[in-house]
Amino acid sequence: MEHYQVTGNEYVSLPTIRESDGAIEGISCLFMRLKGMLEMKGQGRFIQPYIELYGKQIAVSPVWSREHFWIPSFESTTNDFSFRCTYLAPIGERGFGLRLSVLNKDTAPHKFTIGVTGDWSQTLHTVNESICLDTGRMVKDSGWNHMFVFQQVPGIPLIAFAPIIGDNQPFSEIDQGAEWERRDYEYRIFKSATLPPDTSIQLDIFFGIGYEEVSAATSAKEMLRQGFDTLLQRTASWLYEREKRIDDPVIETLLNINLFFSFFYASGRTIDTEELCMMTSRSPRYYVSAAYWDRDSLLWAFPAIVEADVCYARELLLSVFHLQGRNFGIHSRFIDGTVLEPGFELDELCAPVIALERYVQKTGDKGILQRAEIQESLTGILEKLNNRKHPEVDLYSTFLQPTDDMHLYPYLTYNNVLAWKTLNILSVWLNQPELAVRAEKVKKAIQTHCVHMHEGKPIYAWSVDLNGHWDIYDEPPGSLQLLPFYGFCKAEDSVWQNTVSLIRDKSYPLSFAGHHIAEIGCKHAPHPWVLSICNSLLAGFSKTALEHLRRTRMDNGVACESVDEDTGACVTGAAFATCAGFLAFALMRHYDE
Repeated sequence: MEHYQVTGNEYVSLPTIRESDGAIEGISCLFMRLKGMLEMKGQGRFIQPYIELYGKQIAVSPVWSREHFWIPSFESTTNDFSFRCTYLAPIGERGFGLRLSVLNKDTAPHKFTIGVTGDWSQTLHTVNESICLDTGRMVKDSGWNHMFVFQQVPGIPLIAFAPIIGDNQPFSEIDQGAEWERRDYEYRIFKSATLPPDTSIQLDIFFGIGYEEVSAATSAKEMLRQGFDTLLQRTASWLYEREKRIDDPVIETLLNINLFFSFFYASGRTIDTEELCMMTSRSPRYYVSAAYWDRDSLLWAFPAIVEADVCYARELLLSVFHLQGRNFGIHSRFIDGTVLEPGFELDELCAPVIALERYVQKTGDKGILQRAEIQESLTGILEKLNNRKHPEVDLYSTFLQPTDDMHLYPYLTYNNVLAWKTLNILSVWLNQPELAVRAEKVKKAIQTHCVHMHEGKPIYAWSVDLNGHWDIYDEPPGSLQLLPFYGFCKAEDSVWQNTVSLIRDKSYPLSFAGHHIAEIGCKHAPHPWVLSICNSLLAGFSKTALEHLRRTRMDNGVACESVDEDTGACVTGAAFATCAGFLAFALMRHYDE
């Protein structure tokens, strides 16, 4: 199975950098008016770094490294030369750059050519599913970058892609001695030189992204004028300030890769409106990419993002409340807030309040609560919550479970714990003390109706119908293991301990106890979930959780949905950006305690 390196910034994602040969299979950008993501791809490779010796292309054997856990590079070394390629998506820039270099290690001079080749074969529009845009693909030579520009223009512009290697403008003349050639949508950009022993050549290529030709080409030119070294230093400094440092190098790497993957793949700016928004994943490799879930974004990704950058987190929150507020609690939405998949989910209705509380606790910024859009959304959340209350019992129903699957019984214990927490928070923020009284009633209702006897011991049921029916179950996206984490009970609580012992025991068919990765799964994906590893870290089972992390590569070090219980290989949900955030947050919390 092919493994991938990833990188990106607010504007552009490079989700499929092949480890085997360094090829970039495609790039993706968010587009607000299209409600999702655009991906430009080639026939096997959109951008392929290469090296030639005396005109003959040499197969590379990449050895990969990462600067500050997010800037990937590979080096391919023989007895004669060392070929290196670095992939840089500079912070704040609409585009990315590749730095290629070759060092002659031989005792005799040799003629080398380094460069990239590739083609543009299709553009995909993605929101969960990908659709090929069959019309409007254009290419032209452009004076804006003195090279060529790819554009998708099906009547109006959608996306443009422009490389640059030189600038002939006054006071900024840049000439790297590089060449380029194009045939329709195939291209080659290269630099050749005969190198004496122990000398090298270097080629920096920048690729601009934009809504149309001028914005893409000038984005590339702006990066070229700033220079690769300047942009690399700026990006490295930004990353260094946000890295989390622990004494364990293996876990430190996992933490930081997943922190930055969540930061740049669970959120981003659209190329058409520059709006900041959140989504499950900007990688097309995730099976429901480029769409928004309250739970995924706000309960999983946001806690990590606010730990990394509080100013960015504030802007994200305001954007979420502005774009998504009217439909909080609905299954899934497009990035502009309109409904994608209908169906009410109680945990998703509570997620914005819990995320907002986490931000206020982290920053002390209570002023955000006075903003009109925040107040309006909080009032709307309370109204929706009221509509889900049982007419006689202080419990709240849901239509879908935290996996987005249909419930067996409508009153979920975990979801009602979130409702309890939400009511307590809103009682203070809305200055309605009676909500705290209601929250206490919810807690008593949970203790009365959601606690049942199993083999002589009281446990928390997964769900109940208030007519005597209940079930034993758990879902990693909304686990009963998290009740103490949300403050509902103490870890010493005997009912909670009985519950957790049961669902982690071999007798529970989805516990995977006794396997190499002994974490909990569910019917949605009947294998150990990475979210279960997160839950274990937060529920006091950190020793085994860390052992399980060491035993699995997940998706090449990035969080996925589930892994094989024996091999630890990714089974479902590769490139799961919001889960990556929860993993990073859970590790940070563990090492901060």
